[in-house]
Amino acid sequence: MKFLSNLFKKKIGSVDDILIYPEGKRFYRDSHPIRKTMIDEDAVKIIHRLHKFGYKAYIVGGGVRDLLLGRKPKDFDVVTNATPNQIKKIFNNCRIIGRRFKIVHILFKGKVIEVSTFRSLPEHRFEKPVEDQDYLIKRDNKFGTPQEDAARRDFTINALYYDIRNDSIVDYVGGYEDIQSRQLRVIGNPDISFREDPVRMLRAVKFAVLLGLKIDKGTSKSIKKNVHELEKASSSRMLEEYNKIFRTWRTSLIFQGMAQNSLLEVLLKEAFERERRKNPDFGEKFLETRVGKRLAIADKLLTEREELTPQIFYALLFSDLAEESLTKKSGGHLVASLKQSLEPIFERLGTPKKDKERLIKVFASQERFTHIEDDKASQNNFFRKKDFFYDAFYVYKINAIADNNDKALQSAFFWEISLRKRPVLPNSIGGGGGGRREGGQQQGGRPNRNRKEREGGGGRFKDRNKKGGRQNGEQSKPQQSETSSEDSDFNESD
Repeated sequence: MKFLSNLFKKKIGSVDDILIYPEGKRFYRDSHPIRKTMIDEDAVKIIHRLHKFGYKAYIVGGGVRDLLLGRKPKDFDVVTNATPNQIKKIFNNCRIIGRRFKIVHILFKGKVIEVSTFRSLPEHRFEKPVEDQDYLIKRDNKFGTPQEDAARRDFTINALYYDIRNDSIVDYVGGYEDIQSRQLRVIGNPDISFREDPVRMLRAVKFAVLLGLKIDKGTSKSIKKNVHELEKASSSRMLEEYNKIFRTWRTSLIFQGMAQNSLLEVLLKEAFERERRKNPDFGEKFLETRVGKRLAIADKLLTEREELTPQIFYALLFSDLAEESLTKKSGGHLVASLKQSLEPIFERLGTPKKDKERLIKVFASQERFTHIEDDKASQNNFFRKKDFFYDAFYVYKINAIADNNDKALQSAFFWEISLRKRPVLPNSIGGGGGGRREGGQQQGGRPNRNRKEREGGGGRFKDRNKKGGRQNGEQSKPQQSETSSEDSDFNESD
């Protein structure tokens, strides 16, 4: 019966029905500011070599988008009709990665250029939508045409091709006009797009905040309709997205957007349950809530060159949940009560064991900061040497500022001015965390400074998982495993 059902499924058209410009509309150099000299020279070399061997190749995604928006791109991705194996035959300095969709990383000194092959649309895009059908894309190694590749991307602003041969932009989906009108719009049917890849809903909010775009009505309506699809997203990919958000200096605004679009009814829902219960206008007044204030203070500290780890941000998000558990200790056992309250959210997040233990220690040690007696100097020094002290202190300080608690602020001031050494920072959750800068520790308790600014936001994080200790602000791709890139749309134009 299933065979017969599939055989007689109604086809609703072709890729042309999804595209605004099926033949591709070209915008030449007199109508846009992008020039080949603005493109990474190694990306240009890759394209020239692909052309030499008879293949099509373009700059695609966030690099084109950011240049049109007047921003400095983090990196440049290349798309081509050459398959990964064909690319590997042309370039010796490359490797094929990915499981859901294979891509090629071409390695240069200090950076990686990502090259992907044009992808085709999933078959269900040509069929009549079924309301309860699971469209989640689990494997996607079918190659296609430039038109199909543009149609299967997430947002119109990310589906523009830049042709270095004549400085033209090729647009199949109306992305050029959307950038001019500062609009964020899904390509094709948003209900299908979000069910194919639920993380697109979170990325829609992130892009809207970071790029100053307005989410169009159809996309916004579809986000609220399909928000529960986010429960199907892989935990590792969600952790990666959260860690990227923490590095933007605009975490509070992104979470406000998530609240306004109902995403927090599913994402980290336990952490926001108390605020949602007592505040009917939770979305619109998110920045006035305790958690909103904490995140805004953390963003401000990042702009002031402070260095905050992802663990600090997770602790700020979970503080209300931890505080609730501390008021009802399990038989007086502090740690047991914290574990009981936080385990459900840890489980859904897929938080690694070492990070769970660290966050428990951060919360369990908060009361310790209220003890500032000078006659306990040896105990205080012992506490300062704990590997979780740095995270715990900043969580205490930010909570004190957010609550405008004078007594707690005095305690925070005592611990801050008495610091003599900055403790060694932990490895990050998911590879984005803080770390001690090479060259030693800094006096006076102030974190080491990462002087490199990331365009469009990039916090004071040091990625301990990058080869050679490369800073997140550098214009290069992280070293990725076969599983870390498998879910990316174009890996990743943030």
